[in-house]
Amino acid sequence: MRAFVINKYAHPSLVHLSTDAPEPRPAGDELLVEVYSAGLNFFDILQAQGKYQNQPPFPFVLGSEYAGRIAADSPVPEGCPFKPGDRVFGYAQGVFADRVAASWKVMVPLPKSMSYDQGAGLHITWPTSYEALVGRAELKAGEWILVTAAAGGVGIAAVQLAKALGAKVIAAAGSPSKMEVAKRYGGADYVVDYTAPNWQKEVMAITKGKGVDVVYDPVGRIRDCLKCIAWKGRAVVVGFAGGQIEKLPLNLVLLKNIAVTGIHWGAYAKLEPQRIPVVWKELLKLFESERVKPVVYSEVYPLENLVDGLRALEERRTWGKAVIRVREDAESTVRAKL
Repeated sequence: MRAFVINKYAHPSLVHLSTDAPEPRPAGDELLVEVYSAGLNFFDILQAQGKYQNQPPFPFVLGSEYAGRIAADSPVPEGCPFKPGDRVFGYAQGVFADRVAASWKVMVPLPKSMSYDQGAGLHITWPTSYEALVGRAELKAGEWILVTAAAGGVGIAAVQLAKALGAKVIAAAGSPSKMEVAKRYGGADYVVDYTAPNWQKEVMAITKGKGVDVVYDPVGRIRDCLKCIAWKGRAVVVGFAGGQIEKLPLNLVLLKNIAVTGIHWGAYAKLEPQRIPVVWKELLKLFESERVKPVVYSEVYPLENLVDGLRALEERRTWGKAVIRVREDAESTVRAKL
């Protein structure tokens, strides 16, 4: 079996594709899944180097987000609603491989209208953005929202979801090409370049001096965004893709009467599991209605070129969701088109 096996901590560029990795052995609530596509995440780069909070014992296979088909020879645990041949997506350690053992409890049916490439980027990105907007920020129709890194995986999902919720969206990105992605594929109402000096003044002008009601920030730029947040605004800390954990001036939090909240979707399985099916029910309805649609980066990498994909992600050259394709799908011609 082909797989990217980590035997010692190293940058992914130093890891080579193994062609004789052992087949996974499902146990307990696990099914055997043939991986068709897998999503690339920044934490994959960290995990390969031993810098992530979740570090499996050696040896382990890299990758966590997948879309695939339940293998014909998969066992089916008692109570499992899936059967061999079903198209699914989910989260499991070891998806940069031909096959993976994955728990059916964190598995979701892949909508018929979606390709495996599209499905590979759903399981982390979309519920994170949905819960950040609905569960944490309580975004309402007609409100203004500022989304930073709006062309990235979670950012482009947040832009689409905010529009579907009836909000007015200002997308912030760091280059003209990414601003165009946020507008064309995300549907943002306005775009701003947050590398420009005093970019917050442009946001204030767009909102006619009011400021934005909600800030959605996966980068680590909450401090900058407080200059253009409205009275009683809500700022959601989604992540620190910029590499630095922020320290906030709490006097501004007090003076503007704002709330700063966080979203850690990965903790819901342990701390609020009852919320997970609620979020997925709403998301699947939105996907079926085609009011939102996964955006896949223009270059889909084959498994053997995983290192190239992770390098492009690390260097911030990608937009939307970067994915690798493990095997071709002979039955489907549906693809995310740019």
